[in-house]
Amino acid sequence: MSETNENKFSPELISFIEEWKDKPGNLIMVLHKVQQEQSYISREAADKVAALLDVPLATIWGVVSFYHFFKLTKPGEHNIQVCMGTACYLKGAQPLIDELNKLLAIDIGGVTDDGLFSLEAVRCVGCCGLAPVLTVGGEVFGKVTKDQIAGIISKYR
Repeated sequence: MSETNENKFSPELISFIEEWKDKPGNLIMVLHKVQQEQSYISREAADKVAALLDVPLATIWGVVSFYHFFKLTKPGEHNIQVCMGTACYLKGAQPLIDELNKLLAIDIGGVTDDGLFSLEAVRCVGCCGLAPVLTVGGEVFGKVTKDQIAGIISKYR
């Protein structure tokens, strides 16, 4: 299997996989680490994990397709997450998503054509007192209104 730079595992990741190879529950731990390093689980990464752990590829795909945490497509350079937990939803998260759809021309789960932004709806980011909340690459924006969305996006262009 030829590897592109995007699909290469770092020496640290290979070491982690070797360390976890024979431990119970290793697959989810390894897949979390792969996603942490590569931002998603590509087909090539799944193939490599299957080979390194000696686990059928079907088992890998069963896990990554079952757990919503795992991403199967590469996110944008700036991943936008809009909290849709109860507090955020009740305080206006849906209009934030609608505005992001309009300004970025992508739906939830989409990536802009230039690969700069991706959009996710998430269950809770743990900042209920700041509802509604969105994050961009881990930076938290609280008490957001739809009128603030264009300004937030412009920070990352």
